[in-house]
Amino acid sequence: MDNEPIRFETKIAVLLREDLPTWQRLNVTAFLVSGIAGTHPEVVGEAYEDADGVRYLPMFRQPVLVFEGTKEFLATAHQRALQRGVEHSVFTQDLFATGNDRDNRAAVKAVTTAALDLVGLACYGPRNAVDKILKGAQMHP
Repeated sequence: MDNEPIRFETKIAVLLREDLPTWQRLNVTAFLVSGIAGTHPEVVGEAYEDADGVRYLPMFRQPVLVFEGTKEFLATAHQRALQRGVEHSVFTQDLFATGNDRDNRAAVKAVTTAALDLVGLACYGPRNAVDKILKGAQMHP
């Protein structure tokens, strides 16, 4: 078995607003990364199986790094992602008041890009591009 570390050319990263309560951080992270898994099947590995043969759902084949930053930093990172053409998902403050995908999409659609009240975003793309988008963010504690 090869014990060499695997270096991925891509990166999956989540940026959360630093003032969110823990339950919101977890909820936002789950929603944001679902957009990546749903549109990039290459990031999902094979199903898991335990020694008894019980199968489990597959997961990302690479780590998901979680960062935090201020509301202002989220706006900056969002602009960087747009400028670099890096695909990303967004979660706005308004989505905490909705309860389904249809209403979530309507809440985002109702606000201009510059006015989005971002509480989180997730990026997937070339490692160096994602690093530049998140330059200045701190790893989540």
